[in-house]
Amino acid sequence: MYMTTDQIREAYLKFFEKNGHTIVRSSSLVPYNDPTLLFTNAGMNQFKDIYLGKEKRDYVRATTAQKCVRAGGKQNDLDNVGYTARHHTFFEMLGNFSFGDYFKKEAIVYAWTLLTEVYKLPKESLMVTVYDKDDEAYNIWKDVVGVPEHKIVRIGDNKGGLYESDNFWQMGDTGPCGPCSEIFYDHGEDVQGGPPGSPDEDGDRFIEIWNIVFMQFNRQADGTFLPLAKPMIDNGLGLERIAAVLQGVHNNYDIDLFVELEKEAASVLGVTDLKSKSLRVISDHIRSCSFLIADGVLPSNEGRGYVLRRIIRRAVRHGRLLGAKDVFFYKLVNKLGQLMGKAYPELVERRDLIERTLKKEEEQFLNTLDRGLNLLESELLKLGDSKVIPGDVVFKLYDTYGFPADLTGDVVRDRGYTVDMEGFDKCMAEQRARAKSASTFGIDYNKELKITENTVFTGYDTLNDSAKITHIFKDGEETDEISTDEKAVIVLDKTPFYGEMGGQIGDKGIITIGDDARFIVEDTKHVAKATIHVGRVDIGIFKKNDTVNASVDKENRADIARHHSATHLLDAALRFVIGDSVAQKGSFVANDRLRFDYSTSKPLTADEKKQIADLVNAKIQANLKVETQIMDLDDAKKSGAIALFDEKYDEKVRVVSMGDFSKELCGGTHTFATGDLGAFVLLSDESIASGIRRIEALVGKSAIEYLDGLYDDVAKSKALFKLGNNASVSEKVSAVLEHTKALEKENESLKEKIVALECASLINQAHDVKGVTVISAKIDNYTAKELRVAIDNIKSRMSSYVAVLGSASEGRVSLIAAVSKDLTDKVKAGALVGEVAKYVGGKGGGRPDMAQAGGTDVAGLDKAISAVDSLVSDLV
Repeated sequence: MYMTTDQIREAYLKFFEKNGHTIVRSSSLVPYNDPTLLFTNAGMNQFKDIYLGKEKRDYVRATTAQKCVRAGGKQNDLDNVGYTARHHTFFEMLGNFSFGDYFKKEAIVYAWTLLTEVYKLPKESLMVTVYDKDDEAYNIWKDVVGVPEHKIVRIGDNKGGLYESDNFWQMGDTGPCGPCSEIFYDHGEDVQGGPPGSPDEDGDRFIEIWNIVFMQFNRQADGTFLPLAKPMIDNGLGLERIAAVLQGVHNNYDIDLFVELEKEAASVLGVTDLKSKSLRVISDHIRSCSFLIADGVLPSNEGRGYVLRRIIRRAVRHGRLLGAKDVFFYKLVNKLGQLMGKAYPELVERRDLIERTLKKEEEQFLNTLDRGLNLLESELLKLGDSKVIPGDVVFKLYDTYGFPADLTGDVVRDRGYTVDMEGFDKCMAEQRARAKSASTFGIDYNKELKITENTVFTGYDTLNDSAKITHIFKDGEETDEISTDEKAVIVLDKTPFYGEMGGQIGDKGIITIGDDARFIVEDTKHVAKATIHVGRVDIGIFKKNDTVNASVDKENRADIARHHSATHLLDAALRFVIGDSVAQKGSFVANDRLRFDYSTSKPLTADEKKQIADLVNAKIQANLKVETQIMDLDDAKKSGAIALFDEKYDEKVRVVSMGDFSKELCGGTHTFATGDLGAFVLLSDESIASGIRRIEALVGKSAIEYLDGLYDDVAKSKALFKLGNNASVSEKVSAVLEHTKALEKENESLKEKIVALECASLINQAHDVKGVTVISAKIDNYTAKELRVAIDNIKSRMSSYVAVLGSASEGRVSLIAAVSKDLTDKVKAGALVGEVAKYVGGKGGGRPDMAQAGGTDVAGLDKAISAVDSLVSDLV
């Protein structure tokens, strides 16, 4: 049964929605609050806290079409893309999940029903695998579904130990895990390959299309496996793989989506061979690059941005192989939006940003690509019969021309060469690795705080509230009681304290029981959907289930709110002055300052900074009302509310509006009106990464204190210059600087005259060493520049000479040597000054006729100068 990729995706989601599953939108490719992942690489990523017992949601069944990237970190398919039938940097994973609801029987039946009744796959073309010890799953397949026994393959522990199997899934070294069952499609006898578990299982005949994970254990740090109280299901069906099956092709790159992208790339490049591996690489890479940029990732020299840069450069290189002479990659974005924009509207909404980013990155790379390729070709010629490219060559290509090692390997792969990765890694170890891994594996999830209850936040409406203690933690362990001077974490059933989130720092304050007990809240954070109050007991005793009063520090909250509201005004002002291409890349909101990171192709001009600051202050003076609304996420976006690319939003969102000037999705705390901000001061605008800049600013008391400081400085400056109230300090400073420059120039001229006089005396001290005229002298308090002036003066007055001058100034020794052309075959200035420098703990070198050196041992200067004659004598 032929179905398009759009139809396959929609049918999957509708099937599971009909069977009680909530359709959950795809999460961002940038994992939310998960340091263990570089990119979202599986459908279950956004539900990980549920599996870990750290979060509960208002549904127990979910289904998704999740966008995934595997091109960096632990799972990296980049090298294989374009050369195999099923490897991609970007792919879609269709998933259905049960969080303690149904288990093996229902999961298996759902999968079989969808494949055979909705997708109409012939039952005789399907076979399944189960974990060898999972008799329950085996019997369900055999007795409930009716799969013949010869089509159920048991896969045992084939990876070195108990539960080390292709059919046993584990989240990590610790945490939820369990056996899995895979469904394979048989492409037929005319395709090479054997069934799963056989020696030739890696062929293309039997293709895995579905994996059902039965999470029923929790692996401990000591390697033991404890049963989960509520077993769960994690199902994954690869969209590209099932599309190949339903469309009757054996290669994912022959499905409708890729065929259209390959045709578009061929048209842009003027290519006729539609089966080119390079076209496949380009069609794959335009997807990952576009989706990553749409989710807020920009090219850079580290982390996620560096992976994106690698993918772009690989695509560009393959474009050059197909004859591209100019930038081309960005021209495919429009077609991708046409093909996938219905399911993923961000491709259309952010098309301008995606195209502009790809075009700029390709232009930058093209500037060095040809030179890098020429260098590689010359190095290949030097190898002779060897087929291994040395690591230092690969590193040079990387360091000088921006060629990642895998790109170099990709360039030479078809010519039979390999890369010396060990040598490359050794070179990389000598400097900071650009591709800083964002993965941190080996976390023991069982030692993290586990709080499944939700804390109700009441802090939008009040700063004081009565609440009940639900949990107390001390030293990471739960306890029932804490007392005076003990540091601890308190969890309440409801709280007015705002937990650190969205760049806004957590509240401070106190938790009390009358006058008898007081807990100082030093910080407030989140664990899943619970709010934790971090601090210490000042006096008294707190027990679990105690009723307490939670009181937020009013002034501290107000200062934070002012700076948070200011970030919204700043964001809107940036968009107004620069354009809608500006994308927020992060923020930090404290009680005394704010930082705002944004994407841009160039720094702000002085005029733009002034325009932005003036606009923010104008909106503060306008005293716009700050209003909040709870809306459906889709409705909020349609209303024009700005959402962050990599933020995680619920279906119901809070929209914060400031007049008709700013409207953003935000859960933070704000002022009641913009006039509460008082004043806005833009302190700085600096680059923090390629294409990313950071503004730092102040409002409220912090801004006033800063302006007061400036006023004091101006007043003191006017007093020093004896200026009147209306006089300009900057004009006076400019005049003083001009006068100072004139004096410095005059002083320099006088110094040169003094040097000339002293050189005449030095020439009179010239002496003979084996027929060579030698001048060697120590001159007090000469800079290196003044020594050069002196040596030039000597050179202009003499025709045959060896001269060495030295001086100590500000704790350092400067040496300079000059040799006339007629003597450089005997005495070379570089070698001579290098030997002299050893006496002052330094080194140096240069041309045969002129060389310089430096050192730190001032006491050795006299010996250094005294050694010149003997050194010259040895050389001549």
